[in-house]
Amino acid sequence: MSTARTTRLLVPSAAALWTSALGLWGLSRQNSVWRDEAATWQVARRSTAEIAQLLGNVDVVHGLYYLLMHGLFELFGPGTTVLRLPSVAAMAVAAACVATLGHRLAGPWAGLGGGVALGLLPAVQFYLQEGRPYALVAAGAGVSTLLLVTLLEGRGRTVHWIAYGGTVALCGLLNWLSLMILPAHLLTLLLSGRSVRRVRTGRDVGGPGGLGGPGEPGGLGRPGEPCVPGGPGGLGRRWAVAAGAAVVCVLPLVLFSRSQSAQVSWIPPLTWHMLIGPAVLLAVGGAGAVLDRRSPYRPDGPSAAAVGLPLLVVPQLGLAGLSLVQPLFLDRYVLFSLLGLALLIGAAIGAGVRTVSRRLPRAGRWLLPAVVVVASVALLPQALAKRSPESRVDDVLSAADAVRRLKRPGDAVLFFPSARRDTRLVSPDAFSGLEDIALARTPERSGTLKGVEDGPARIRTAMLTHRRILLVTDTPAVSRPPATERDRMKRSVLRNHFRIVTDTQTRGRRVTLYERRAAPR
Repeated sequence: MSTARTTRLLVPSAAALWTSALGLWGLSRQNSVWRDEAATWQVARRSTAEIAQLLGNVDVVHGLYYLLMHGLFELFGPGTTVLRLPSVAAMAVAAACVATLGHRLAGPWAGLGGGVALGLLPAVQFYLQEGRPYALVAAGAGVSTLLLVTLLEGRGRTVHWIAYGGTVALCGLLNWLSLMILPAHLLTLLLSGRSVRRVRTGRDVGGPGGLGGPGEPGGLGRPGEPCVPGGPGGLGRRWAVAAGAAVVCVLPLVLFSRSQSAQVSWIPPLTWHMLIGPAVLLAVGGAGAVLDRRSPYRPDGPSAAAVGLPLLVVPQLGLAGLSLVQPLFLDRYVLFSLLGLALLIGAAIGAGVRTVSRRLPRAGRWLLPAVVVVASVALLPQALAKRSPESRVDDVLSAADAVRRLKRPGDAVLFFPSARRDTRLVSPDAFSGLEDIALARTPERSGTLKGVEDGPARIRTAMLTHRRILLVTDTPAVSRPPATERDRMKRSVLRNHFRIVTDTQTRGRRVTLYERRAAPR
């Protein structure tokens, strides 16, 4: 096996192994599961018919992911490892894609640097161990971008276009906001077409008269690699067909999910301070793009900047624009844009290695390891924080453990608000022997995430027939005022007719044992 081929295999493999190691480190998060992951857990344990019923009412945007997790739970059983391992594997694929892209577009050091940088980004470390679909979308974004670059390099066939459209569609079915990758890819296509025209008209650097020979900086490409067939126009038409097909596949989901838009009504309106983080990311990516422009490494296709900068910028700006119409500005919706940032960081590292190597040939190879060590040490507090239960709003498993300790046969249980019923749905064994006195229809039967509760009068009557009641709710730091008449009734009856025996607060959840007050004599 040639050295070049070995490098092409080692660079993405090393990036994938690095990211996998980061993902497996502290994967159980001290045996904790927070409310978003609890939704995945409880839905994945339902039958396919029950999942289909649920999607007709709520969470249709996550339907494909729920079905995937249902299959995994059926095969391996529920647990934190099964819940999070798909995200670890997906982000490892994304890192391998970034490494491959960087290697092709800016050299092996850029590829390895970009692949390693992706796993170190704090936002990636958060969702790397998250039982939600965002890492899977990032993997799909990496694969689709790699396919696009292969096509721009003139090495693709019809099967690559089919795979490209199918991957974009699959990502859209996991999260339809990922379709913002299409305008990013369109911009890459336009920039690449401009680059090809510049080379063909002799207005590029390198070689006599502005044209380098094959395999030389600024040249038309490496020996044996064809230029883009049919020119940018033919590529543009094929891309439009593939992108249009993907959009058509996802459009029914987009339209149907609009009827469930109340699910995201809690997202706050966009404010200027919310744009500080994205602005920093864009500044870092812009610096990487500038350094890449000075790179002598130019393959037969787009530059790293032409691929990475649109992938970073377009989804971030697109989400900000959408949020002006309806508040949707959450970083997880555009997590895949960080692949562009990692690619640009890799390009900057590659430029740094070349600069150092020209002056100190032996020192150049140590630049990347030094950068990784410094970055890892600097980001260690963040990495440790992401792997602690306190990094999430709450923990349903710790609340279930408290219920298990406090309950007695014949006790009743209440949830305030009803969404905190996710504690019982994730750990039903902890609630065995307890009566859910407010519940009229279970989540499975009602096709909801939290079930349907009785009216306030019935709940009041049921509460007054019990001597001991366990209340599962949020801690004061994250709780909200009662939003329904049912919850106001629960609070009123507990305050007027019961007394607190034990109050346990842990990891964002609160379990309080109430006992009926003695009747006045």
